[in-house]
Amino acid sequence: MLTKTIPKTNKGVKGFLYEMQKNWVYYLMAFPALLVVFLVNYLPYPGMIIAFQDFHFVRGIWGSDFVGLANFQFFFQSIFFFRTTFNTLWINLSTIFFVTLTSVIIAIVLNEIRKKMAVRFYQNAIFFPHFLSAVVIGHLLIHVLFPTQSGVVNGILRTFGFEPVSWLLTPEPWLAFVVITNVWRGMGFTSIVYLATISGIDEEMFEAADLDGAGRLQRIWFITLPMLIPAICMMVLLSIGTVLFGDFGLLRSIIDGPPNNPMLLPRLDIIETFVFRAIRETVDFGTAAAIGLYQSIVGFIMVIAANWIAKRFDQNYGLF
Repeated sequence: MLTKTIPKTNKGVKGFLYEMQKNWVYYLMAFPALLVVFLVNYLPYPGMIIAFQDFHFVRGIWGSDFVGLANFQFFFQSIFFFRTTFNTLWINLSTIFFVTLTSVIIAIVLNEIRKKMAVRFYQNAIFFPHFLSAVVIGHLLIHVLFPTQSGVVNGILRTFGFEPVSWLLTPEPWLAFVVITNVWRGMGFTSIVYLATISGIDEEMFEAADLDGAGRLQRIWFITLPMLIPAICMMVLLSIGTVLFGDFGLLRSIIDGPPNNPMLLPRLDIIETFVFRAIRETVDFGTAAAIGLYQSIVGFIMVIAANWIAKRFDQNYGLF
């Protein structure tokens, strides 16, 4: 009796060489992107030592004085630590939740539309904000939608008999405005990922559900949503890693002008804007590096924890 034997490869160097020889074309295609990732994300790793130094340009990285955790203490003991961390977490976690919710709804609705031209039109219209500059959107908010006494929103309020609001002097609603803006910008890209996942679902599952008498809502609830859960977990886990990194371009364009809006700092001051002000006013790169390292470590821990929690529900929900 003849049996087909599968060649076994050794681990280590031989296994790596075998893999490179077998799939060298794919690795060659990926090489430019891998090179960029190495240069941007891995090559600067030795520069993290700045976070533990009183860094000076003249002395350089290897000549600056070592100060231990002093740079971290400066930020953690600052009166801005709680405010910037809270605002960053609130904006990002709210954005992740509402982007996920709206993207899933949009993907399901687009999948139910049978006219391809209509799907393309709605898809492009929803995806378009993703390409807009954060700075442009920030200036649209403070100059077109929410100026002090004029603007589109105040015009609508006057139409319905309400008094105009000095939005730039009213910081309370701006967290919600930024979250809504982030959702508007991000739901298009994420919905495309979910729509691609829905398109990959086996049609026989829907046909079997039709034969069993399932309606449209039942097919969505018992087939589409369960099949979307792995993709949702993947997108959420990828987003959690940057939960302490805010949209600096958008928020700085709102806060710093023109016109300058210091009244909005209590609600819109995030870690990035604090670091920018610290560098601009004190040229303290050590503290900036310490804060960046703190953000990365917290993001790494949150990804590990979230991935562990996801795999507790199902092994297929985790990224690794």
